[in-house]
Amino acid sequence: MEGDPGQLGHRLFEYCLQVPANRIGSKTFSPDQLKVIQEVITLTVFDVFSTFYFGDKLHWNHFAAFGCLGRRVFYVSQVLDLG
Repeated sequence: MEGDPGQLGHRLFEYCLQVPANRIGSKTFSPDQLKVIQEVITLTVFDVFSTFYFGDKLHWNHFAAFGCLGRRVFYVSQVLDLG
């Protein structure tokens, strides 16, 4: 393992958060639901960061994308009985 102790400490911290979250999440959510949750969190954090740090403005297409994500969350959370 290469790197300074600060990087190693950061990696250990991330690992300590990631493994319990994966174990807890896999008991509650399906893999599809976990992926959608991950996408929503990632895109929300990115939009907030780009708005406040870079000063970008949110446009109509950002809100349309959030609407599509909202529909995806709804459809993935529904249990369909196709039989």
